[in-house]
Amino acid sequence: MCASACCSAAGSRPVTRLQSVSEPESLKPKRGFVAGFVDSVRDISRNPEPERVGQRWGFGAFLLVEAVFILSAVFITAIAKQFGVSLLDSVPLVLIGSIVPTVLAAGVAIVITYVRGNGPKIDLRFSMTREDVAIGLKLGILGLVLTYAAATVWAKVVGEENATSAVGDLLSGSNLPLGAAITMFLYVSLIGPVCEEIIYRGLLWGAVERQGWSRWAAFGLTTVIFAIGHFEPLRTSLLLVIAIPIGIARLLTRRLGASIVAHVMNNFLPGLTLLLVAVGVM
Repeated sequence: MCASACCSAAGSRPVTRLQSVSEPESLKPKRGFVAGFVDSVRDISRNPEPERVGQRWGFGAFLLVEAVFILSAVFITAIAKQFGVSLLDSVPLVLIGSIVPTVLAAGVAIVITYVRGNGPKIDLRFSMTREDVAIGLKLGILGLVLTYAAATVWAKVVGEENATSAVGDLLSGSNLPLGAAITMFLYVSLIGPVCEEIIYRGLLWGAVERQGWSRWAAFGLTTVIFAIGHFEPLRTSLLLVIAIPIGIARLLTRRLGASIVAHVMNNFLPGLTLLLVAVGVM
């Protein structure tokens, strides 16, 4: 009788908190990507993420990283003006002003996870699996379609003369040396996306989870702050659209790898366009 009762109790035992954060089966769609995607979204729990043991950083870490980004950009601009040089007139300054603040901020984010946490692999969910690559590629392609459609509408709203980015403004009308153009292409299409994912869907997402909020809250907040954090008011609405598929990749897999792949996919064509413009082909 006792054994039977124990078995019955074990069979009806609710799923533990640890089991609830295991990788969803719906991430392996069996009815095609669209159907699997819909199932994945439906299966995402609205319950808060479990507390991360050993993580001793939160929103303050993100604010520090943002301060590093802003202050380093201001410092570079101030030094250039001190010597009477404009960012638009100096190829080295174009590269330094575009690349250094983002890379430095991402580097500080990683250091924070080592000093105040468990390192980027655990705290930022910084890992890459075949599943991440597959989901990232699919959502990246979807993102390209959405971005093209949104950019077409956005250009008509703001006007063709305003339909550009901060990096595009820096490179407009200048023929960069081939080496500099390739460097900028690698930054826009690869280095920049990795760094931005570390900052927004790594550090900021982790700060949200530490508060015990749901993944939906993390997705929504990081999407909005990602768009605003580029400090390009005219492009904010477009950046919101761009950020959605990237955030969904992070939302579904709970890892940074998929969102990195989706972000790289989304930035590849714009990066290639900037490369061709910079070398005078377009």
